[in-house]
Amino acid sequence: MKVKTITIDLWGTLLFDGPASDNRYKKRRLADFEPLLAAAGMAVSAAALDRAYDESGGYLSRIWATHRDVPVDDHIRAILAAVDPGLPRRVPPALMTALVDAYASPILVVPPAVDNGALAALETLHGGGYTLALVSNIMRTPGTTLRRLLERFRLLEYLAPEIFRLTLRAVAGEPDTAVHVGDDIVLDVQGARAAGMRVIQVASPVRALGAKRPDLVISQLAELPEAIEQLES
Repeated sequence: MKVKTITIDLWGTLLFDGPASDNRYKKRRLADFEPLLAAAGMAVSAAALDRAYDESGGYLSRIWATHRDVPVDDHIRAILAAVDPGLPRRVPPALMTALVDAYASPILVVPPAVDNGALAALETLHGGGYTLALVSNIMRTPGTTLRRLLERFRLLEYLAPEIFRLTLRAVAGEPDTAVHVGDDIVLDVQGARAAGMRVIQVASPVRALGAKRPDLVISQLAELPEAIEQLES
């Protein structure tokens, strides 16, 4: 059947971050938080911020486990509340804006790697008339920052906004003419299957084995245009 809409996962598919990146981003964020809070008369030790950041991770994980996202301001409030429950209420708007900027920016300073074939693949598919949409959990880095990163990699212009059924509705797509491309067997393969979509997994053939198998497996995005042709044949 003809494919009209292609949704693409972000992490592990378009962009790749090493295992040390979370700690690197954490250190950068907290190094910026400490002087910002001190300048506002709310001095917090590095050790207290470190502990609070880790505690906030538990709070965020509990919400993410319910398949909901968390506004970035609430990430900051969770960290501050772990230092002192009354601290978030004492933070003026200008300071909150500065803290959000500090929280969001580390990924732009040391960006993740991008799939080498991504730009050419998206150019080819966009030129072929397919509607392309990005589907991703953003985790600790806000979507506004990720859009800046995709723009830097020249990928943003090819992507329509939004997530599975919501995404299809937003781009006037239908599940039976849509394909999702991602790396995760649960979030991508099972998630797209539940929405009635076909799936191309970016993985090694060994990783793709399982009860919920994708329609096709590719090792990198450079293979995506050919895989779409194969699904349509």
